[in-house]
Amino acid sequence: MHYFQAVTVGKKRATKSQLILFKASGFASIVLTTKKINGEFVPVGEEELATVINIENGYTAIIVDKDGYTKAQSKILEKQDAINVFNKLINNGSTKYNGKYVNIWTNRYPTILH
Repeated sequence: MHYFQAVTVGKKRATKSQLILFKASGFASIVLTTKKINGEFVPVGEEELATVINIENGYTAIIVDKDGYTKAQSKILEKQDAINVFNKLINNGSTKYNGKYVNIWTNRYPTILH
């Protein structure tokens, strides 16, 4: 798949995740639309897997694909508020991400919900 095609497909998938997260938290931003697998750009996956991570200034609820690539994230929250958003995502039909790490750009972050 060409890079532009991967971006186009990935943007649709990430936008869907953004809307799901927006309904649960009142704010959501797109993070990644593509990932690099075996040296090739591919769109982020279709899965809607939810988790919470601790980042520099607090916690954020996120939606990732099966490989842990972050498609959308909430704003920075207190820990319990991020967990509350996660619970709303699960109640609204998302599945819990069971991986121990997620990817945002070139950084890996541990999940707090194992």
